[in-house]
Amino acid sequence: MIDVQQALQLVLQRVPARQAARLALAETLGHVLAEEITSDIDSPPHDKALMDGYALRSADFNGANTVLSVIEEVTAGGNPTQAVSQGAATRIMTGAPIPAGADAVVMVEQTTPVDATATASAMDATGGAPSAVRITASQVRAGQNIMRRAASLAKGETVMHAGTLLRPIEVGLLAEVGRDNAAVTPRPRVAVLSTGNELVPVAEVPATGQIRNSNGPMLGALIQRAGGRPCDLGIGRDRRDELQTLVTQGLESDVLVLSGGVSAGVLDLVPSVLESLGVEQVFHKVDLKPGKPVWFGVLPNADGDKLVFGLPGNPVSSLVCFELFVRPAIARLSGRNADQLATRQARLANDHHHRGGRPTFFPARFAVAEGSSPPDGPANVEILAWQGSADLRTLSHANCLACFPKEERSYQAGDLIDVAVLP
Repeated sequence: MIDVQQALQLVLQRVPARQAARLALAETLGHVLAEEITSDIDSPPHDKALMDGYALRSADFNGANTVLSVIEEVTAGGNPTQAVSQGAATRIMTGAPIPAGADAVVMVEQTTPVDATATASAMDATGGAPSAVRITASQVRAGQNIMRRAASLAKGETVMHAGTLLRPIEVGLLAEVGRDNAAVTPRPRVAVLSTGNELVPVAEVPATGQIRNSNGPMLGALIQRAGGRPCDLGIGRDRRDELQTLVTQGLESDVLVLSGGVSAGVLDLVPSVLESLGVEQVFHKVDLKPGKPVWFGVLPNADGDKLVFGLPGNPVSSLVCFELFVRPAIARLSGRNADQLATRQARLANDHHHRGGRPTFFPARFAVAEGSSPPDGPANVEILAWQGSADLRTLSHANCLACFPKEERSYQAGDLIDVAVLP
């Protein structure tokens, strides 16, 4: 058997390069950018007010109760028509261009209209603003409440690099720089096939000897989170002809993930079915627990090799093998970071005896010490009362996997161990 690191390297070595695709802006969310993005404009396109108030010359401020004449009102979307000269101010709204001559904006809350009872004709002369305003601020400094032209980004500036994951924020930034489409790495299509005579659909009540197909939905969700597009092939019975038909269908996707049928039992037909369809085995069995029977192979293809993963049927084994091997492969196919699960050290909260034999990834839960900032602060990790590879309930309480090396050892509360943080 090979170890986990060797198996991961063999997987990543076989991940094919993918061509970028150009998508409309509305379709880019969750994809990884495959080009450099430059701005076609300055943003903001002019010096602008950061709040409602009065644009003035800071040099005209002579302490609280400074009175200035108001020459006009400028709203967002409008443009000033007069320069601000000595002793004058322009009433201005958030986002509006700063008039020539002004170098500061005083927020409206720090002002008082001088002519609160002015006539309608006097108010109309400044577009609804008072004809004079008293500045009640304690200080006014140059640049106050003004965002300068191109402060956010400048025309020709690179604002995003290839490899950037497009979140809603980045989609908004693409829109700001006039990009209604972008070149991205397409998300891989990942087929999921759950195998086993004992499986029944989720909506069906299991009879004696049957279990619901929890792996299919779990793997589909894991694939989505990893950046892939899941395609559920349903349940494949342990019959060679049925498996061949479903596997053939699955091999039309970029990746095929099977659960079950990879151990050494009489009905573990997956490896031989894959071989009969031309899938080349890269490895079968890895030195880990749970998940020892995991299988990986490649179907050569002129348009990019197809990756095939055979995961053990027990759900905890399936999840562990997915996180260790499948997720990094999907991430790389998607243009995302293909690193392993993030690891950190934590102190055991309870005693634990590791029986040894194989490196073990044990469901656990860590909590960062009070006053620390995750994920780097000190943490305590509790080993959960895991009942084995079929115990999905206990796994649902885990936020990490405690990593124990293959040697048998009794661990004491307070001992430092490595934990792999679950996404």
